[in-house]
Amino acid sequence: MDLLRPPNNVTEFAFLGLMQNPHLQKILFIVFLFIFLFTVLAILLIVITISLSPTLSAHIYFFLIYLALTDAFHTSAVTPKMIIPLLYQKRITSWSDSLNQIFLAHFLGGSDIIVLTVMAYDRYVGIYKPLHYTTIMSQKLCSLLVGASYSWGTVCSLTLTHFLSELSFRGNNIINNFVCEQAAFVDVSCSDPYISQEIILVSAMFNEISSLMIILTSYIFIFITVLNMPSTGGHHKPFSTCASHLTAITIFHGTILFLYCVPDSRSSWLMVKVASFFYTVVIPMLNPVIYSLRNKEVKETARKLVNTKLLCQ
Repeated sequence: MDLLRPPNNVTEFAFLGLMQNPHLQKILFIVFLFIFLFTVLAILLIVITISLSPTLSAHIYFFLIYLALTDAFHTSAVTPKMIIPLLYQKRITSWSDSLNQIFLAHFLGGSDIIVLTVMAYDRYVGIYKPLHYTTIMSQKLCSLLVGASYSWGTVCSLTLTHFLSELSFRGNNIINNFVCEQAAFVDVSCSDPYISQEIILVSAMFNEISSLMIILTSYIFIFITVLNMPSTGGHHKPFSTCASHLTAITIFHGTILFLYCVPDSRSSWLMVKVASFFYTVVIPMLNPVIYSLRNKEVKETARKLVNTKLLCQ
């Protein structure tokens, strides 16, 4: 995607970064590089494990692959552009490159919301209607839901990026952040930010409210169904299969809600930076950790694949 540069006299933007201390920047570079490599390797391990194992054939693992791939694209698009300036002391980004990064952030974030919501509905069908699971959650429906998640992410990102591209910037090109975040550009624009801010707010509220309502409704039915099970020991397995998904949902939506609930003041930009770091760097790392460490089936399958490979060698 290559959006046209708006007609104004600002063609590049300077990012203040997460902090200004040059010694701490070198430390941050090492930390961010480790997180990036760990995230990519963990996602690669999950995708290979699920793809090669016939036992992990449930649709929840089908959605997990797409969630992992979305996180991989997210961290690959954001983290390298964030850590390279820490090494070379260069934080200048062109306007077109900034728009492209914002487009990717909205696209991948919108896709993540839909995939996490669909995974909650999949758990609801698997526990509330287990006998009809294969009929309801057919492979065709799962593919359509994944396609819908990417389509919705495209619509949201195109809409938000279009209104951002209409803003004008004259004189002030200092962005008080370390990533391309839409609110930071709106803050330094000399145009009336009302429409852009309202579009951001309405889009975020619609995505969050609709997603959380579906997730909450699904887990209410799951909770009631599990409590009505006759066996006390039978409660553990359904809750354990949902624990990793609930953890991922809590972290993901909690961070987004925090970003939009921070008061609009200069003193709150530090919290915005921390939340942006958590959303762009930490969450893509935590998702594979949560789904691998808290999922016994994934751990056992990965251990068997490693042992088989070692025996073959």
